[in-house]
Amino acid sequence: MNTPSSPSVAGRDDGSSVRIGALVPLTRPGWVEAGRHLLAGLEWGVREVNDSGGIGGRPLELVVRDTAADPQRAAAAVDELARMGVAALAGEYHSVVARTAAARADALGLPFLCSSAVLDALTDRPTEWVARLAPAQSHGWQIYADFLLGAGHSRIAVAAQPSVYWATGTRILRDCLAARGGTVVELDMGRLDPAAVCDQLVENRATALLLLAGHPEPAVSIVKSVRHDQRLPEILIGAPAGQPEFTEWARSLGDDGTAIPFLRYLPERLSPLGARVGTALRERLGEAPSFVAFEGYDTVAVLADVLGSHGVDRARVAESWPRVAVEGTRGRIQFSRTPGISVWQWAWTPVQVVDRDPAEPGRFRVLHTG
Repeated sequence: MNTPSSPSVAGRDDGSSVRIGALVPLTRPGWVEAGRHLLAGLEWGVREVNDSGGIGGRPLELVVRDTAADPQRAAAAVDELARMGVAALAGEYHSVVARTAAARADALGLPFLCSSAVLDALTDRPTEWVARLAPAQSHGWQIYADFLLGAGHSRIAVAAQPSVYWATGTRILRDCLAARGGTVVELDMGRLDPAAVCDQLVENRATALLLLAGHPEPAVSIVKSVRHDQRLPEILIGAPAGQPEFTEWARSLGDDGTAIPFLRYLPERLSPLGARVGTALRERLGEAPSFVAFEGYDTVAVLADVLGSHGVDRARVAESWPRVAVEGTRGRIQFSRTPGISVWQWAWTPVQVVDRDPAEPGRFRVLHTG
């Protein structure tokens, strides 16, 4: 393992607290609502750790930096947090941002537990410094492809924006569907407006349209256009990246935002711990917590266990990933080396395909599990 060039002990400057750096998208163009839920989970986890005595009698402190979905801003934050002497790095929702943060953390010798990003290639090379709670994109999106095929959809269109994340998702879907006789037609949102998307759906006889595009725009405008096009009354709209999970989606689209299946990383039934944390997060957020909030809480639960058991030296934290065995809100968390994944991976958190119930938009229906 490389020797870190930055301070290896948390709190070295004053010794009063054990500090964790947190990367969270809190301003546009970041997905702000996801960031708010992630931060709520992280903060509640820290509060519970401190209520239970902290880390060896020292309080746990969260040092938050807003990434705003900007990889370079995230890299600068990682550098700053490393200089401050944080014991570890946590968080981040956006895969492309997390990838930059992971590369920087690896170079600096700073342990990073990624909460939510799913891009398979989180780092270009295998690293001992990075672990991840969220399932890899190839795992979750294959489950989504299984759902589509099981529901009778084999001719799929994707409305995609330029991004390594969306491009990887398209490739995963195409590979999964092609192996079973399905096809994927890519609609380039760099040159098509929502009305043109509708025309392409009709021309290509697609039975499902997947939104591989930013929220709120152009995703919201695409949904409105398709929902109100009389040529497309039966088409399924899907959003594997999870846009309909958050209340902003429901506020923006109303009834048009229902019956749009997406991926959610929750079990069919929460454990007693999950139920208790869910109640606390609901009160803190003023709304039902998303799976992202649970990811935040579980991140702190793992880091607190590691720091309490192995100390705050960065190298010892990173060396502990394969020995983690923590009861999280969504199951027992352990890390392993998974083929094709360059970081320590929890394989796997529960995966669901759900949608908002047209009869009760505030309620989610579980359509498929994997």
